[in-house]
Amino acid sequence: MNARQVQQKFARNPVRCACQFAVAFLLFSHPALGAATQDPNTGRLYKWRHLPDLPQPLGVAGPYAGISNNALIIAGGANFPVPLFDGGEKVWADDVYVLQKDSAGNYSWRTGYKLDKPMAYGASVTTDQGVICIGGCDANNCYPDVFALTWINGKIERRTLPALPKPCAFGAAAKLGDTIYVAGGQPSPSAASAMNNFWSLDLADTRPQWHQIEPWPGPARILPVAAALDGAFYLISGCEIQSDDQGGATRRYLKDAYRFDPSRRWRRIADVPAPVTAAPSPAPAYGPSHLLVFGGDDGTYSSRIWELKEKHPGFSTNILAYHTITDTWAKMAALPAGHVTTVAVSWGDSVVVPSGEIRPGTRTPVILQAIPIKPKPNFGLINYSILGAYLLALVAMGLYFSKREKTTDDFFLAGRRIPWWAAGISIFGTQLSAITFMAIPARTYATDWAYFLANMCIVLTAPVVVFIYLPFFRRLNVTTAYEYLEKRFNPAVRFFGSAAYIIMQLGRMAIVIFLPAIALSTVTGIGIHTCIILMGLLCTFYTVLGGIEAVIWSDVLQVVVLFGGAVLSFVIIAFKTENGLAGMITAAAADGKFHIANLTWDHTTAALWVVILGNLFSQLIPYTADQTVVQRYLTTSDQKQAAGSIWTNAVLTIPASLIFFGLGTALFVFYKANPDALEPALNTDAIFPLFIVQQLPAGISGLLVAGVFAAAMSSLDSAMNSVATAIVTDFYRPLKPHSSDAARLKLARLLTVILGATATIVGLLMASYEIKSFYELFMAVLGLFGGSLAGLFALGIFTRRAHGRGALVGAVASALILLAVQRLTKIHFFLYGAIGISACFGIGYLASVIMPAKPRNTRGLTIR
Repeated sequence: MNARQVQQKFARNPVRCACQFAVAFLLFSHPALGAATQDPNTGRLYKWRHLPDLPQPLGVAGPYAGISNNALIIAGGANFPVPLFDGGEKVWADDVYVLQKDSAGNYSWRTGYKLDKPMAYGASVTTDQGVICIGGCDANNCYPDVFALTWINGKIERRTLPALPKPCAFGAAAKLGDTIYVAGGQPSPSAASAMNNFWSLDLADTRPQWHQIEPWPGPARILPVAAALDGAFYLISGCEIQSDDQGGATRRYLKDAYRFDPSRRWRRIADVPAPVTAAPSPAPAYGPSHLLVFGGDDGTYSSRIWELKEKHPGFSTNILAYHTITDTWAKMAALPAGHVTTVAVSWGDSVVVPSGEIRPGTRTPVILQAIPIKPKPNFGLINYSILGAYLLALVAMGLYFSKREKTTDDFFLAGRRIPWWAAGISIFGTQLSAITFMAIPARTYATDWAYFLANMCIVLTAPVVVFIYLPFFRRLNVTTAYEYLEKRFNPAVRFFGSAAYIIMQLGRMAIVIFLPAIALSTVTGIGIHTCIILMGLLCTFYTVLGGIEAVIWSDVLQVVVLFGGAVLSFVIIAFKTENGLAGMITAAAADGKFHIANLTWDHTTAALWVVILGNLFSQLIPYTADQTVVQRYLTTSDQKQAAGSIWTNAVLTIPASLIFFGLGTALFVFYKANPDALEPALNTDAIFPLFIVQQLPAGISGLLVAGVFAAAMSSLDSAMNSVATAIVTDFYRPLKPHSSDAARLKLARLLTVILGATATIVGLLMASYEIKSFYELFMAVLGLFGGSLAGLFALGIFTRRAHGRGALVGAVASALILLAVQRLTKIHFFLYGAIGISACFGIGYLASVIMPAKPRNTRGLTIR
């Protein structure tokens, strides 16, 4: 059977052929042939090493510590010069030590600096203003003192800050944004109870003052662990001070934990598996959604201290990871030694645990440094083979269709011979980029279904496109959507619309291969630069050869693979969940994962009305003004076929949305039940690729990863072909109307090569240099014109009085208004499309009324 017969057979019965392909592939890729595995080192989050020991040979417990101007400051603390079990008494220190690192990477201590008085057991946090030291005590008193220590020009400078509302020691603190939060502690060394205090200090205030905030809904405590991550403050474990039968005080070790959101207040989170009292605090973040607690005292030997004495085994060495999304704890790794009553200091990418207590009465001068280990997954030979075969199939597809690309009509519109269902799948696949394929499950995994109705607006938009917009594109027999703008308004509006589209796509092309490359590189072990080059080169190759026809049929293959893989993943998770699908639904519902609508009038959140209204307008932008999508309408043989493609895309959106949102929920249930399977270093957007590599059989995971590669290339190839179409049709042909079709085809292929190379190079630059913030700003500016473009088409179709000058005024004004909205308000981004389209339409119409122009013949160009 030759290639043409294969294509014809697939066109006649795509479902049957796809099923045959799937069965054959499953038979080939038996799990026994090998699976993707994780390198043993991935279980270890850090590589541990010792920095130079503290100059105080006994070490100290309860020091203040932090980073100032890339130097580690350790101040105060307490120890036992005479061993505790030999009758020694605790001595408080006022020494300040500074550890510097030179340009060669060598460390050295600077000594000879002093605090105002000996102090220990306060809290400390690192800030841009220095190391903020909060509270503390000596043998007789607790203090409310707050001060900043800064390392400047070889000296320690001390600056006094507002004092705490009350004396406080043995509390915990963390910095969230510009605000320091302090929780727990005791007001005096002999206090019979702990404090239930929660204070905040906003360092951004011109005259900062401490504020009392409603405390957590749990027992008062000392020696808790504090942390800050993703807009929330966390309070974990600690000890409650209770009176014993003899009138003394005893400690009750706590496992409860709480989350404080400044906008939503306190919420109890999952209990720690065991108490982690006095663990180094603030707990460091690892990746976007994990907090790590280093060891701590679980209280197991608290009643046997004087019995065990020097034989005390020390404190826990477990590294417990709290996952903020699934609200779960898991043991992730182990410490080389358990240090308590000290600080966890973030120093660059590493975490430093300076000195501290290693058993009751015993300190250590050891300074531990934890350097993160990047995960090194082993993708497996079978998976690499499948990935290679898939990518070669795309190249073969380009070679096959290259024989048919004889004219620009073939290269740009596939000779208008694409069947309606393939064009519809291609529209769906173009919108289903690799970013979307990963982002929708990731967002649902992290949140809920509040964005689900945004996708359903595609279905509501379809009738408008089919019955109002499509007839104009087909009746005028155009190649690009922007040709309509010239016929309705003037050449300037056409050039503006096409140029805005081209520039937006130029900006988008690099990002659609860069972002998937990050996730793919992380989960497969293939270098990010290799991923970018591989996608860029292959995509350019088959697009140059096969034109839009190769692009569309590769989209069809990609959708079948990705959609099938998503369904398979969902089924596998259901089988791995206790009580199957019913158990998965029950578990997700218990955590509120099916929440679908925010019933509020707040325009700054994803409220129900914001989601629906905003997306009814936003969906008009790609389906009425984006050449990448409109070009698919034009590849079919007639208007009826084009309408079928739009309906196909709309119908596919419903099951696809259910599958991808459901998959995100399923991933949440799976990883909540298996938190130790999470990879903390991964970005949340990589959760689905992680599952693919971890849990799917060999070959299947390779095929799905290949599909993600293809999805990224689909977005890129669509943009390359459509931009080349726009440049040749909207600029080259009007400027050189007598040029031959062969010359235009040659130029289109050359432009495709240039566009592919540009996207690849910019993607590599983004992977190599810190240009992401500049690029995001660039994309934000370009995004202002999406609403303007859709507004121009609406203005042309729905009005007769609007003219070219008025339309351009409306387009520019729309972009400026949207810029002001983005910069000066907190309106939810879902409403940006509605604002942009409405502003362009309204201002464009008013400008046309105010500025008279010579009447144009609009017969057949408006809805009337």
